[in-house]
This record gives sequence, C-alpha cells and structure tokens, in this order.
Amino acid sequence: MSGDYGDEKAYTSLSKKLGANRLFYLALPPELFLKAATNIQNTCKATRGFNRIVVEKPFGYDLESAKKLGKELGAVVPEKDLYRIDHYLGKQMVQNILVTRFANGPLERVWDRKSIAAVQITCKEKIGTEGRGGYFDASGILRDITQNHLTQIFSLIAMEPPKSLSPEDIRDAKVNLLKQTETLSPENTVLGQYTRANGSIGYTDDVTVPDTSVTPTFASTVLKVANARWSGVPFVLKAGKALNSAKVDVRVIFKKPANQLYTNSPGNELVFRVQPDEAVYHKLTMKVPGLSSNIHQSELDLQYSTRYKHLSMPDAYESLILDAVCGSRNNFVRQDELEEAWRIFTPLLKKIEAGGLAPLPYPRGSRGPAESDARITKVLDGVLKRDDKGYQWPTYNAKELQQVPLEKPDMALPFDKKEQEVLASANVPPEHFSAGREL
Repeated sequence: MSGDYGDEKAYTSLSKKLGANRLFYLALPPELFLKAATNIQNTCKATRGFNRIVVEKPFGYDLESAKKLGKELGAVVPEKDLYRIDHYLGKQMVQNILVTRFANGPLERVWDRKSIAAVQITCKEKIGTEGRGGYFDASGILRDITQNHLTQIFSLIAMEPPKSLSPEDIRDAKVNLLKQTETLSPENTVLGQYTRANGSIGYTDDVTVPDTSVTPTFASTVLKVANARWSGVPFVLKAGKALNSAKVDVRVIFKKPANQLYTNSPGNELVFRVQPDEAVYHKLTMKVPGLSSNIHQSELDLQYSTRYKHLSMPDAYESLILDAVCGSRNNFVRQDELEEAWRIFTPLLKKIEAGGLAPLPYPRGSRGPAESDARITKVLDGVLKRDDKGYQWPTYNAKELQQVPLEKPDMALPFDKKEQEVLASANVPPEHFSAGREL
C-alpha cells in the first residue's frame, strides 16, 4: 500500500494489515524521520510484542542538526526502540575486528603506540556518483563515508577493551574513544573532485550536479587520539569515488625493530580486507629460500573464500536487520556516539562550506589528488609506503627468487663444512668444492 508520510489514515490502514512484533525501516531524508516516527507511534504500533524503528543515515548534517534530530526523535521513540543503522557494522570483517583484537593475547599486548606506527583506513570506489549526484552534492564524501563508515571502523580498531560484550559496554568504549579524539585539522586534510578522463564524465558533467559545485568526492584526513595508548599515532582516513580501484581495508602498520639488524626490511602490517574478498593477512619479512641471505616480504593470510568456502556469508543489511528483529543493539549507533563523531568533523565541515578548503581536481580513474599522498607521507614521516598498483598477492617461484642479487662473499675463504653439506644437497660434485667461492 502507499500513502503520504504525514497521513494518519494511511498509517491506520497499514496497522490493520500488520500483526504483533513490528519493525519499521525508515530509509528517508532526515527531515521526514520525525513525521514518520510520530505517526508510527500514534497510530501504527502493535499492541502485542515489540515495536522498533530502524533509521537509515544520514543522522543529521552536523553536530547541531544531529542533536536536534536526536532530541526530537527521543521525545517520540524510546532509545531502546530506536536502531540507527550503519551497514558497515554489519560487514563480516568489521565484526571480526573485536574478536581479532581481544581474543588473541599476543595482538592485544602490542596494540598501542609502543609497537604501532600508524593505522590507515581506506575506502576506494571505482564508480562515480552517477544516478545519485543530487543527493551526494548535498553531503559530500566526508558526510557520506568518512564521518560514519570509516569512523565506526576507527572506533573498533582504537577503543579500549569494553567491560563486557554487552551492547552498552561496547558502545560505552566507543564513545570514550571518540571523546578523546581531537577535531580534524585542515592542515592534515586534502580534498578532491574527479574530472573527465579516459572518455568518462567528470563529477560536474553529471546533469544532476551544478556546474559550479565544489563538493568533494575525495578526502584524506588524519585522526589523532589524546590518550596513553595512541598518543602520537596517526589514524589516516581516506575515501574517494571514481578512483583506480575498489576496496575497503584497514592497515595496522607496526614499527620496525629497534635493533635494525635488517635495515632494508619493508616492515610489518596487519591488514583487514573488508571488501572485496574478505581476508586478514599479516605481512612479514622472511628469508628467501636458497643459498642467499636475501629477504623479502611474504604473508600469513586468512582468506574467507578459501577457509570458509562452505559457509554462507550474509549481506551486511541482512545481518543487521536480523539483529534488529532479535533486539541485539551491538552493531547500531547510539545517540551520544553519533554526537561525538559529529563533534570531530563539524569544525572542518564548516570551514569547507565557508570556502576555507577547496577540492583539488584529480583525473577519473587515478589514485586521487597527488597532494594527498604527499601530505600523508609528511604526516607519517615516511612510515606509510604506497604502490600505485596496490597490494598484490605474490606468486613466488624459486626461479624468480634466485634471481635476486646475492650478497658478495669473501672469495678468499674456503667453503666450511656446513656450506659443503649445502652444496652436496644441491648435487654439486665434491671435486668442485676446492674451486673456491667463485664457483
């Protein structure tokens, strides 16, 4: 059936068609939330079982509007019946972050500024905004992705251990972290807007977008946490549309060993690949097999498609709607959590809207503005290394590895007993042992 959001008769008719235990999903503009919620509460509630309302983002446009919306909805719908949905919290790999952190002792013991140099949280999309340019132009990339999706991931990565796994304790821990997070700095932020390239249209070429629009379609920025665990550790958040690849991942970048015995070691990372092809992998430095002492980077990896190929992987919304039906609030956003997230972003958003920070052009299908990589490299002091091709799962073979130049040994020294055993295992005839290392 259909009807106007403000038509009480329509809600009354709807109520007659429904039974007990009602879940209402509001995928509406924020200005319609209150009208719909009020009519649901007044004329469409079940007399038996539960009545719950799921609210889809955006939850306001800044701190002031989020507070106003929260106050108005709170006067109509009890907080226990209000489920603010962020579908990233329903993604399998995002839900795995807490388990990985707190169920594995060795990881939790190195999960701080003493061992971690930086964290990068990235959301890259190859598609542009075609088909939803009107909506996107009113929000921009910071409101559409960074303030909600990436900030939720940041909270799970950086929060302190909750008192328990109850919904309120988990959300308390997230709120406490956000309260300790500084507001965003324009000096550490780069904005971008994609332009026409390779035969594809640019952002302002979309008929639903004003020709003079300065709405950013790309943003990289840095979160800083003022607490003992994370002081001095930058959390780089990067999101963009019409880029060179599509992925969402989290890279926890560890500091190099203090001993510096292997100065050319590329370093270690723990990577959560949220999408596509969910995986967790730990990048380690290993010795190349063979006679050389060369090193290279390999990984310990868990790919969901291989390890769990016989299990069903639910869609994020599927998982969250089931949670709402069951009354589980772990993966939904609380009002105070929402307000703290907006507190972090609102000063920067107001500066952007006042013309204080303009987006830089970048060609569609690129990595984004070159200034972003330069700024992040400066912030991280060279810790974060990039590759235009992105991380490639290696396919090593012995022939390739042996082509790595060997360290030049002292040719004057004879082969010792151990080296002779190695040569013998490689089917080198014993009469060649005396030929010297030039062999």
